[in-house]
Amino acid sequence: MKKIIAEVLGTFFLVFFGVGTAVTTGAEFGLLPIAVAFGLSIVAAAYGLGAISGAHLNPAVSLGVLCAGRMTAGEFVQYVIAQVVGAILGALVIYLIATGKSDYSVTANGLGQNGFGPGYGKGYGLGAALIFEVVATFIFVTVILGVTGPGSTAGFAGLAIGLTLTAVHLVGINVTGTSVNPARSIGPALFVGGQALSQLWVFIVAPLVGGALAGIVNAAGLTKADA
Repeated sequence: MKKIIAEVLGTFFLVFFGVGTAVTTGAEFGLLPIAVAFGLSIVAAAYGLGAISGAHLNPAVSLGVLCAGRMTAGEFVQYVIAQVVGAILGALVIYLIATGKSDYSVTANGLGQNGFGPGYGKGYGLGAALIFEVVATFIFVTVILGVTGPGSTAGFAGLAIGLTLTAVHLVGINVTGTSVNPARSIGPALFVGGQALSQLWVFIVAPLVGGALAGIVNAAGLTKADA
């Protein structure tokens, strides 16, 4: 139960800080603060909760860990449920804060949801969105498996993971808003509806494919240091 609570809280942290920054400051300060906020949220959760659950905070990460042989299918299901719950709670809190602004409209202003195509970001299409999300998630999960695996330097995993997520966001915010995390995408999409919900499948399928590939490659020993 402690692991499940940690995953709920950690994913809440991720959405609260990352999506919250996109909603409250994104238009004024641009991409860098959003990318940094997502990265710092991972650092906070990794050092604050990582000793309890590993601070996956992401179904794609948990799938990668499963495919790498580091968790059971039952644990995977429990983690995913906890992560989605945490993301929805985080999005709910940001929604309640955002609606406290007199001129805020979830339809017009959004809630930091992911998307692609005309009217979103720089207008990148479906193909670009799929490629980015698969490749970026593969990179992200590969780093996570590497810094938490054999031969890794103790104490630096949270920092490495947070910096990697920051870099991933710098590349992808204009493409898809950067998901690499189905739970992070599900939370805001439920409140925004419309296009965010119709495109949600991309931000579930592509990150899961990237995470699974990272886990399979790691299990094969290609990205795993010798014990």
